Amino acid sequence: MESGAGKHWTEEEVKALLSVWSEKNIRKQLHGTLRNKGIFIYIAKRLQELGVCRDWKQCRAKYKNLKYEYRTVKYAHNSGDVTKTMKFFHDLDSILRYEPVTQLAAEENGRCSATETQLNTSPTTGSTQ
Repeated sequence: MESGAGKHWTEEEVKALLSVWSEKNIRKQLHGTLRNKGIFIYIAKRLQELGVCRDWKQCRAKYKNLKYEYRTVKYAHNSGDVTKTMKFFHDLDSILRYEPVTQLAAEENGRCSATETQLNTSPTTGSTQ
């Protein structure tokens, strides 16, 4: 089956993307990497092995959209709005739960600097700083 740029992702395609994305080495490479074309080329090749024909740009766009939608729902839940939901939320939560989030911290001179904090860490997975 040929998947063009305008084609919607099927549930099976998204599940395949999530399975590749959930691999520890992929998560590590994606975190904090701004120029990640090579990673998405690799992800597209892995998806092709699983029978999903998507190019690296489609994979990157879907990754970004899923991540944005996840964060929107997560923020709503943290704000008390449990009515907002999305498909694959729990899968994404298990992938993104321990991802450090960059936050801005005010410095003494009034400027902001980026600091990383780890959200939702359990005592066994706490970071050593």
